[in-house]
Amino acid sequence: MELGRPSSARRSSMSQINVTPFVDVMLVLLIIFMVTAPMLDQGVEVDLPEVAEAPGLPVQQEPLVITLTRSGKLLIGKAEIKQLSKLGPVIQQALKGKPDREVFLEADEKVPYGRVVKVMAAVKQAGVEKLGMVTRLPEE
Repeated sequence: MELGRPSSARRSSMSQINVTPFVDVMLVLLIIFMVTAPMLDQGVEVDLPEVAEAPGLPVQQEPLVITLTRSGKLLIGKAEIKQLSKLGPVIQQALKGKPDREVFLEADEKVPYGRVVKVMAAVKQAGVEKLGMVTRLPEE
């Protein structure tokens, strides 16, 4: 036996890969996904007015959705706007660099008409040319 060389018994290499850590990580990721996925789909509860037939607008990119809830909350996406006077600057900031982005207004059918018109006026003053109204088809 030569000095400096390990014996053949010590030289054997490991021929199998231990997949246990990989499986552990995948199970943790699966659990995280299962817990968070239902939370991602939750939105704001709005009873939209029913309209029998309305022509839809073609959507080219993700629209900017403004929501007016029954309780009077005003939201852009999921961010709440406390005052109607702040709506214009927030819309202008959201549309910066994307002037052709669609803007949709989602208003609960129980919201007073005057409040909806004020929101529409604020959106128009922010420079939005085309404002779509979100409705739902009647249930048969």
